[in-house]
Amino acid sequence: MSQLIEALTKRAAIEPDAPFLLGKDRTLDFAKTLAEVDALAPRLEGHCLGLLMDNGPAWAVADLAAIQSGLTCVPIPPFFSPAQMQHSLADAGVDLLLTDHSDAVSRLCGLSPVETVEVAGQSLSLFRLPVEKQAARLDGIAKVTYTSGTTGTPKGVCLSLEAMERVAQSLAQITEATAQDRALSLLPLSTLLENIGGLYVPLLAGGRCSLLPMAQVGMLGASALDLPSLLAALQQQRPTSIILIPQLLQALVEAAEAGAPLPDSLRFIAVGGAPVAESLLRRAEALDLLVYEGYGLSEAASVVAVNSPAAKRIGSVGRSLPHIQVRIAEDGEIQLKGNLFKGYLGDQPTTDGFWPTGDLGHLDDDGFLHLTGRKKNIFITAFGRNVAPEWVERELLTQPAIAQVAIFGEARPFNIAVILPRPGTDAQAITAAVAKTNEALPDYARIGRHLIAEEPFGIQNGQLTGTGRPRRNNIAAHYAAAIDQIYKESA
Repeated sequence: MSQLIEALTKRAAIEPDAPFLLGKDRTLDFAKTLAEVDALAPRLEGHCLGLLMDNGPAWAVADLAAIQSGLTCVPIPPFFSPAQMQHSLADAGVDLLLTDHSDAVSRLCGLSPVETVEVAGQSLSLFRLPVEKQAARLDGIAKVTYTSGTTGTPKGVCLSLEAMERVAQSLAQITEATAQDRALSLLPLSTLLENIGGLYVPLLAGGRCSLLPMAQVGMLGASALDLPSLLAALQQQRPTSIILIPQLLQALVEAAEAGAPLPDSLRFIAVGGAPVAESLLRRAEALDLLVYEGYGLSEAASVVAVNSPAAKRIGSVGRSLPHIQVRIAEDGEIQLKGNLFKGYLGDQPTTDGFWPTGDLGHLDDDGFLHLTGRKKNIFITAFGRNVAPEWVERELLTQPAIAQVAIFGEARPFNIAVILPRPGTDAQAITAAVAKTNEALPDYARIGRHLIAEEPFGIQNGQLTGTGRPRRNNIAAHYAAAIDQIYKESA
């Protein structure tokens, strides 16, 4: 039996009335959750199930029912474009789709739902989709998670149930999760990190999961944040743990610095998905916020390394989880072994050896992992110097005047930064911030010129991935004319 289903069954037996899934309008205790899972699972057997739903108890029940029935589940991120959704559904061979977005799916697929299903008190639409091509063998694949990456076409990462449960078990141990914990999901459950950290870890520990609609926790659309709603949700739910991407941590830190109260219940604030400026972590520390940076990949079933109460080093992403091996190749690339994915959908399965992540970093003498950039993002200047843009961007983001930045300089005589200033920051402050950063950089990595971004880098405008990483090609394309003009003027 699955460790997750076994944990749910055990909790339903020893504390049936204890609350487990807390939604907007309904709370399910362990016994009711198990009953819902048992009722839904037989209806899903023999299918490849797609989930396109807002956060809530119904999402959790459907996910656990998929595990119980032994089928392949394909969560569809709500921030995907219609084209990305269509690709994911067809690529995985999804033939059954459970959704609370009935009208959108009808427009997307040109179909009507075959029936309405009641799950955790919510009416969901069930669509049967034609499978035009047979997907690659999904035997032993519990989940296909699609990563937006840096291109428009998402890739399907095939994961076994054992790999996901192993990560959840390690996280429960390292984060010291207990039955008194309450996780509040601020990211979509279709995001693998939230799925494992916000649902599986609390289940294994016997804790509670607050699964509210994304709008109720302040997440509006693809990239907008309603900060008052986020702060209200934190005060109302009083979670012990939350998972953030850097932009959300930035918003919370700024709110706290401005005097907004944050619940004293928070004991583990995880942050990841994209590099975090060390200065931001120091500001959080000054506010007594217990923030722990981590690092992970969908290909490693989410988390690879994380700081913890027992082992924390700001500037690192923590020590690796006990079930995975980390080594650094001669060129600085991080390589992993153990608990990896089964391969990309449609490609050859992964081997048992070390897998190249494409990330660059180093291990210090105490075993803490430090990230320095992405191998494919490194550019070579006109003077033959290699520059990892993430390194320079992290230095720039230590300046309070700068909110977002992306740098470019491939085959150019100097580097250019596209900078989004913080509200209320003038051009003189940005110029001073760049100059101050340049003092700490070698000459080849310094910023020669900069330009001001027209709008924030976001998911909606295609300039951020779902986890907050810049889509460099899209940013470069958008500002290509302005960048070229700067180089022409300097020639």
